[in-house]
Amino acid sequence: MEESRRSPPPRTHMPMADQQRPPPASIDRRSGFCAATRTFHSLRPVGTLPPEELPLTVAAYAFSMLSSAPIVPGRPALVDAATGIAVPYPSFVARVRSLAGGLWFSLGLRPGEVALVVTPSLLDVPVLHFALMSIGVVVSPANPASTADEYAHQVRLSRPAVAFVAPEVAAKLPRHVSCVVIGSEVFRRLASATGGAAAPPVAAVKQSSTAALLYSSGTTGRVKAVAITHRNLIALIAMHADNREKVAREAAEAGEQPPPPAVTLIPIPLFHVFGFMMVLRSVSMGETSVLMERFDFVAALRAIERYRVTLLPAAPPVLVAMVKSEEARRRDLSSLLVIGIGGAPLGREVAEQFAAVFPDVEIVQGYGLTESSGAVAATVGPEESKAYGSVGKLASHLQAKIVDPSTGEELGPGQRGYVGDPETTAATITPDGWLRTGDLCYFNDDGFLYIVDRLKEMIKYKGYQVPPAELEHILQSRPEIADAAVVPYPDEEAGQLPMAFVVRQPGANLTEQQVINCVAKHVAPYKKVRRVAFVSAIPKSPAGKILRRELAQQAVASRL
Repeated sequence: MEESRRSPPPRTHMPMADQQRPPPASIDRRSGFCAATRTFHSLRPVGTLPPEELPLTVAAYAFSMLSSAPIVPGRPALVDAATGIAVPYPSFVARVRSLAGGLWFSLGLRPGEVALVVTPSLLDVPVLHFALMSIGVVVSPANPASTADEYAHQVRLSRPAVAFVAPEVAAKLPRHVSCVVIGSEVFRRLASATGGAAAPPVAAVKQSSTAALLYSSGTTGRVKAVAITHRNLIALIAMHADNREKVAREAAEAGEQPPPPAVTLIPIPLFHVFGFMMVLRSVSMGETSVLMERFDFVAALRAIERYRVTLLPAAPPVLVAMVKSEEARRRDLSSLLVIGIGGAPLGREVAEQFAAVFPDVEIVQGYGLTESSGAVAATVGPEESKAYGSVGKLASHLQAKIVDPSTGEELGPGQRGYVGDPETTAATITPDGWLRTGDLCYFNDDGFLYIVDRLKEMIKYKGYQVPPAELEHILQSRPEIADAAVVPYPDEEAGQLPMAFVVRQPGANLTEQQVINCVAKHVAPYKKVRRVAFVSAIPKSPAGKILRRELAQQAVASRL
């Protein structure tokens, strides 16, 4: 189990030599492990951050970064993947400022109040997010596919002053919540110059103030509202800028041109921390975000081809589909330079298969949580990306521990550990500030982090721990299998049996016994798949995570 926390960022008045000083002698320069404190430290260069006491919103910080970004004339900030409608940078900035004025003067929103945002990924959504955060209002984006009961729970958690919603959502929210329908005449007036009347006053918002309330995925229980500060998001933007500088520096040393500003296809919803952060990152660096209202694999391939997309953030199933898809081979995907993988562990076999099919596409693996404001670790540059199976090295300003639950021992490189399932904030955050992530993982001797599986999803077979992701990687590597998921099935004798749900490739005649044998060849006997069901699709969250609870319930209800 990996626990992480952000160490206090450096102050800008510190000399640069101090900001990038080498680690203390007690910290291993290779792994980042400090034997004295049993803690892993980030070995990434520490970039410059604004002083913590300076009032500053993440929107203002992103725009300050944008002012120094190498913006190509005519480069759009946003593009709608379905229609091709683009929002150039000058228009984007003007629309943010105009809408901020309308929110301040017409709606009377003030710093610290919460605005629920429940809509697909429309072009208006990033404008709204930036406008809200620029005046210190807390953005709380939620899934437009949720039910009335789920919205009632989220409203109890966040207590919004107003909700900006898609038309079909308004009727599902509690009646006491004031709603503004995005795209309506009311919203258009707020976003117009006359609606705003004037630019809002500069709000003295502390960096420690909450910028966003994001909801956890809820794949193992009811969603939780996670408060993320302006400082959290500023530090993450700075981290991405540092990584870009590292890649550019390495390219220059190799006598190569640095990569161009990214054109990022964002099929991940903007209410998820991954999509939310990708837009912040893209805007702050003067890049282009191509937004999809909802994920569709073939539509995503078309968008890559049409808009010459260079960066694709995605969950592992998308990468698996690209390897096995004839449609992917028919499309011109030559613009694609990087695919960023998050949301679940990526198996070595699948990564190597992808590299064989798309040798010019760099796989960047990363790991983060809503509770950590996004990235905890990532690979940076082509060399690190060759560490298949790893999610990279700790991000700057981070420390981590691997903890054995049975003994409380803090483990070193190569040792795996985990702790219990936190259900409350008190259990999630330790008294001394560590975040318990709920993941089974380890660091190797070179400081690369490996995620074995989610502790909450481990299958308990006769007292043995069986990680579903390990079995899924094996199944997904078979050419006859389009997709697969493994879940626990209750059994009186064993406790739980590993059960596989499998989507066959079109035309494949794979049998249950062949699936069982496929896994059995590669794992210890206790890890074998013992039940199989063939289905047309694996249910997933909007961020691409397998909905294991749904599959487990389906298996039991159907007596499979």
